Amino acid sequence: MQLLTNKNILVACTGSIAVYKTLELIRLYVKAGANVKVILTKSAKQFVTPLAFETISQNNILDDTNQNWNKNSIDNHISIGKWADIFVIAPATANTINKLAHGIADNILLETAIAYPRIKLLCPAANTNMINNHITKESLKILKLCNFKIIQSQVKELACRDIGNGAMADIEDIYHATLKELLTDSYWLDRKVVLTGGGTIEKIDDVRYLSNFSSGKMAANLATALYYKGADVCLITTQHLSIPKEIHTIDIKSTCDMFEYTQSSIEIAKKGKMSSATDLNQSEMELIQKKPYFFSVAAVSDYVPSFPQNGKLKKIDIGETWELELKKNTDILDSVDKKGIYTIGFKAELDETVAQKNAKDMLKKKKIDVVCLNLIDKENNFGANTNEIDLITQDSTVHLEKNTKLNISFNILKQLKEQFSE
Repeated sequence: MQLLTNKNILVACTGSIAVYKTLELIRLYVKAGANVKVILTKSAKQFVTPLAFETISQNNILDDTNQNWNKNSIDNHISIGKWADIFVIAPATANTINKLAHGIADNILLETAIAYPRIKLLCPAANTNMINNHITKESLKILKLCNFKIIQSQVKELACRDIGNGAMADIEDIYHATLKELLTDSYWLDRKVVLTGGGTIEKIDDVRYLSNFSSGKMAANLATALYYKGADVCLITTQHLSIPKEIHTIDIKSTCDMFEYTQSSIEIAKKGKMSSATDLNQSEMELIQKKPYFFSVAAVSDYVPSFPQNGKLKKIDIGETWELELKKNTDILDSVDKKGIYTIGFKAELDETVAQKNAKDMLKKKKIDVVCLNLIDKENNFGANTNEIDLITQDSTVHLEKNTKLNISFNILKQLKEQFSE
């Protein structure tokens, strides 16, 4: 599944040295299945040739010299806006930012932006003094009120060798923001979701610990899918993996820490986040409180050392054999208050003959809504980038075919939406 299949993305570039990075952004869009067309200003073409953009996008670029007003052409500043599902301006110079804020339309990029009625992603790139200039700051405030979403610039060493704010956002951040705008689902929008991920780390002494082979990839991909769908996500994890920066992440190690943060995060989620929605006549405002979700994806240690030690236990003191005493660990999924929250547990099994029974027993014993069961074998092992899952409720079992963990995550969210639509 390519996430951007049949999506039309219009990318516009202005005259900044950062324009070369936009080639990689376009490559990511195309790889995800999108149709991409590019607008270049005259100054942008001084940094990167149109041929480079045409090669990556597999479409002719549009500029001030080649607008086509024939009936079936989309290569003009009106028709191209009707074609595009989203408009990304990357990089956006201070000159373009200030012109946009004041309604100036003296090139094809500005004409297109003013004519475009939907969300526009604006990715500033300029010298620190230009970004921090009061005029530019005020212009960005104005644009936030005019259907622009600002992808904030970052502090780096700039092309002029100054160090400060003004570098264009990382390409991955712009890509994530684009997917979020295009894939947001009203069911998940602003819904609070708590996830746990990774394998807990239980201290033996200051240099040794007990853990397991969980990679945290399933939780990270599920958190990413929820972010794309518009959810308000909190990921509590032992693994630091590449996910969108806007996802609130709490890094922990032990079961004790995970339990503490999970419990408090669930309580916050239950308080709800009020999201606005208008009725069919758009004549009045209605407040909707969406029931939150808890995904228990983490592999929590069943047993922990009874007497964790400070410092390092010496071999000479331990002797030839080491009888490490363990005690039963806190069961986070069983212990947290699940009232008022949809709860989905993840269960890994090695024995296919008892897997389904164990999953259904888990549903009843832990009083949860859904179990995501996956069988661990050579084809579906810890740390893999793919997964195959049975989604089990009290009344049904849905098999999700082997796929990437991100695509599996989207399939899980689709099934949950169908199961629990309010």
